[in-house]
Amino acid sequence: MGIMAYAAIVIIVRVSGKRSLSQLNAFDFIVTVAIGSILASVLINKNVTITQGITAFIVLIVLQFIISKLAVYSKQFSRYIKSEPVLLFYNNEFRYENMKKARVVENEINQAIRSNGNGAMSDVRAVILETDGSISIINKKSGEDNIEKDAPLFSGVKK
Repeated sequence: MGIMAYAAIVIIVRVSGKRSLSQLNAFDFIVTVAIGSILASVLINKNVTITQGITAFIVLIVLQFIISKLAVYSKQFSRYIKSEPVLLFYNNEFRYENMKKARVVENEINQAIRSNGNGAMSDVRAVILETDGSISIINKKSGEDNIEKDAPLFSGVKK
């Protein structure tokens, strides 16, 4: 039964596309966790049949497809299910109000900057908390000290 459940999830995810197991936002993450939970239930719970498991997989994937399509076609709907990226640091200044709302502290930003290979805050133009919860670092480049917050890299970022 485990092999059948595994094969079913591989086929369903393959047919449904790359978005099915992406983690672009909280909703995608929830679907991914739920799929794993269903697979575990099928594997270890004798009361859950393979048919019930496959049905649950299909329901989740179809719901995710519908939700993501609605989000693409409706900005208002998209705002309900997706968060906006948030600017946490810009031009050598921490954005404490944004950090507080996002529940991010300086140490976490410093860690992300170090993990990105930067040794000095002065090398960093901006730090952004992305919609998936990851932290992006935009480095300064020599001769580009006048990058504006309205540049394409900052599109959609809550300033």
